[in-house]
Amino acid sequence: MAPESAKETDTMTICAPAARRRGGALAVLAAAAVLALSGCKGGDLVSYDLPSKSARYTFEAQTDTVRTVWEYNSARATKDDAPELSPCMGDAVGGNGAACRPEPLIFLRYDFGLDLDNTVRAGRKHEVGIVAYYQERLTTPPTVTSLKAEVSFDGGRTWRPTATKAAGKNTFTATIDNPRQDQAAKGVGLRISATDGQSNTVRQTIPVAYTLR
Repeated sequence: MAPESAKETDTMTICAPAARRRGGALAVLAAAAVLALSGCKGGDLVSYDLPSKSARYTFEAQTDTVRTVWEYNSARATKDDAPELSPCMGDAVGGNGAACRPEPLIFLRYDFGLDLDNTVRAGRKHEVGIVAYYQERLTTPPTVTSLKAEVSFDGGRTWRPTATKAAGKNTFTATIDNPRQDQAAKGVGLRISATDGQSNTVRQTIPVAYTLR
């Protein structure tokens, strides 16, 4: 089966349901530079069939200038994976009691190490902390096995790889050689690509992660 794809604007909550609906809800949240996730509790409702056979899916989201693309494996849920305090949307609104669970999407959280003026000093090495995580409702989340980082000094037109290292479970550090301020007048962009042990992937592009001084 060919992968399905969906495009939405802003951050979404995505859950995988059984026969008639997929996810029950895509909750549109206010978001900043990074995408964050909460439970399936409301918002714009989008539904479509999900077959019982496992397939590869693509989901894309855009928040301001930040673009995120997930690829993940999913199939029809056969039992609930939804705690009592964070029920499936069908249970919450009474519309559909089909089994549901969160999708295994990798989300990224950053520590850009900004100074008090929200900038970073030019012309020296700088470390950015990156934490990969999943929806809290996912009972047994996978482990992220690899993470690669690229940087851009021209607003995202061109990218070059930069060094990364593991710093704990699902935690990584990217080391960036900041150029002179005039060589990155638009700031420093960051693009992260991560893969977990179940072959789920995420690619997040931040054209301007921070500016130099």
